[in-house]
Amino acid sequence: MTLIDFLNYSGTMEADLKTLEDKITKLVSLCANLREENVRLRSDLTQTKGNMVQASNKLEVLLQSIPDGDN
Repeated sequence: MTLIDFLNYSGTMEADLKTLEDKITKLVSLCANLREENVRLRSDLTQTKGNMVQASNKLEVLLQSIPDGDN
């Protein structure tokens, strides 16, 4: 391999490494964003479950307050 071939190969490898570095940086950022979104979604789910329990309890109270049709 001549010096010119080596320098050309080295330049190509540098470009490939830079592209790889950029992709890895984007991947790390995406993973962090997804982790944050996952935390928010888990919180939303917990809140929604609490709201459903409250609604269910209110419905139970309403159902118990309806008079029987036997009277």
